[in-house]
Amino acid sequence: MFDFIRKHTKVTMALLFLLIVPSFILVGMNNNGPTGDAGGVVAVVDGKDITQPEWDAAHQNEVSRLSASMPTLDVKLLDSPEARYGTLERLVRDRVLAAAAAKSGLVVADQKLQRLYAEDKAIAAFRLPDGKFDRAGFIAQTGMAPEQYEAGLRADLASRQVMLGVSGTGFASKAVADVSLNAFFEKREAQVARFNTADYAAKVNPSDADLEQFYKDNQALFQAPEEASIEYVVLDLDAVKKGITVNESDVKTYFEQNAPQLAGNEERRASHILIEAPASAPAADREKAKAKAAQLLAAARKAPDTFAELARKNSQDTGSAAAGGDLDFFARNAMVKPFADAAFAMKKGDISEVVETEFGYHIIKLTDVKVPKQKTYEEMKPALEAELRQQLAQKKFAETAETFSNAVYEQSDTLRPIAERLKLEVRAAAKLTRTPVAGATGVLANPKFLTALFSPDSVEKKRNTEALEAGPSQLVSGRITQYSPARTLPLAEVKDRVRARLQQQRGAEMARKDGAEKLAAWKASPAAATFPAAVVISRDQTQQLPAPVVSAALSADAGAAPALVGVDLGAQGYAIVRVTKVLPRPAQAADIAQQDQAQYTQWWTSAESLAYYNILKQRFKADIKVAKPAEQKAGA
Repeated sequence: MFDFIRKHTKVTMALLFLLIVPSFILVGMNNNGPTGDAGGVVAVVDGKDITQPEWDAAHQNEVSRLSASMPTLDVKLLDSPEARYGTLERLVRDRVLAAAAAKSGLVVADQKLQRLYAEDKAIAAFRLPDGKFDRAGFIAQTGMAPEQYEAGLRADLASRQVMLGVSGTGFASKAVADVSLNAFFEKREAQVARFNTADYAAKVNPSDADLEQFYKDNQALFQAPEEASIEYVVLDLDAVKKGITVNESDVKTYFEQNAPQLAGNEERRASHILIEAPASAPAADREKAKAKAAQLLAAARKAPDTFAELARKNSQDTGSAAAGGDLDFFARNAMVKPFADAAFAMKKGDISEVVETEFGYHIIKLTDVKVPKQKTYEEMKPALEAELRQQLAQKKFAETAETFSNAVYEQSDTLRPIAERLKLEVRAAAKLTRTPVAGATGVLANPKFLTALFSPDSVEKKRNTEALEAGPSQLVSGRITQYSPARTLPLAEVKDRVRARLQQQRGAEMARKDGAEKLAAWKASPAAATFPAAVVISRDQTQQLPAPVVSAALSADAGAAPALVGVDLGAQGYAIVRVTKVLPRPAQAADIAQQDQAQYTQWWTSAESLAYYNILKQRFKADIKVAKPAEQKAGA
């Protein structure tokens, strides 16, 4: 319960808000009209476009949200084509559900919205000590007015109702669940004969004519990728800081004006006894809770040394009761106002009157006071200089970013004028490809920058790319200075690779042929079959076998044991599986069986929800016009 009465500092409030805000803040409120072709259309839902800039903005917000919640996360992982495509799929999903909600006339009652506001810790973080709502702080954190937030929240909640009819009513009977779970957890005792490609490839000795023919038929396998040498310029805070000098008079002024805040806040340590009585509870229940708190107050004042024991036995704050009600040290703004006002008005050892908050009734005992030590100017000077330089750099970066963006566009055939004007370094890199090369870091590993460099305009006309946001407070522009198109490597240069490929291909063919012949022979004459020792195979005991082999063993006709099944392993060769025994799922303890049924119900509900969503996608003609990354690679 203590987690619910403790308020957060400003930094924590911002993180908390990012973690639990509705999706409309991350991807923008649903657009109710066509957006045109600004930046290219990447998807269409219900006749309304989703454009490239909308996708970019949604993904940048998603990256910022995840970076805030997981500071150690490598943001390069979030800028992969797969991650970006995932953002687009979520954006389409939001639009589909919003369209379905609007079509169905789903609305959110004012009472539900008010209840959510009362329970929402992120919204509570914007309540000022006097109880008023911090409108300016809200706008600064979210980038939208409270009215916009409310409209977006209503739309978001309405969208959730679309799926609730399916996800909230999922059900699977025990009989149905047992049929599936018994099959899923069933094990098979099987023997596996492998016909590995490598064993056959070693016997393949192709002639020069064979190699030349394979090379001609498969030239796409022996391509050197297109490459480019580039020059590029990066504008970031580090570059801006180099031109910033902080006057000592400004540092002293900053110290004098912010001395109390720089010293830190006074903290207090207290223990409390909470008798829960939420603000929404009936008046009679709150009166009863208040009376109980008054009784405990009398007992605490009669024997102050027993306060911890009283808290352990009576406090309904499960987070602190076991510790005798101890809340450790906290700042004034870490507590709701009535609690903080009482605690910071007390002397060490005092026991408060009954304090009423939105969570119930508290009895507080102040156990310690920690007064911050004021550091001297000389002690604070290095940190203050760094902070002021950072602030000035951020301000200057915002001013300089527009100049940088305009210059690389207006003088599109060179980067040197803007580099000289802003005192930036013109850097060079060679042998770049459309995907980051091994060991690439920074902007050279940024897929967005590489895509821009290899765009037709950049390749054919050697023009500067637009100024691209490569990271927080970081812009980059580059241009190609030398370009080599993709080309087929000479046979002499790749002859060893050609031989290995051909041996692999023929080895796989020989393995499949030999395996298929053995399967037919062993079915005709089971006694002639030669298998290794049997192993137990299940979905959680794969014995390090290829997935197709495991699948074949578990799906073989259980009534025909011993059953022989052939498995084509593609480039790996062939396998024959002989299932000798079916091992049924053992009987489960009642609690485990109940957990398994609940898990199965969750799977079933997820499948139903996905099926319903796919119906909605068809109904509202959702069309993603960008190919999945895997599909792009497959067609390359």
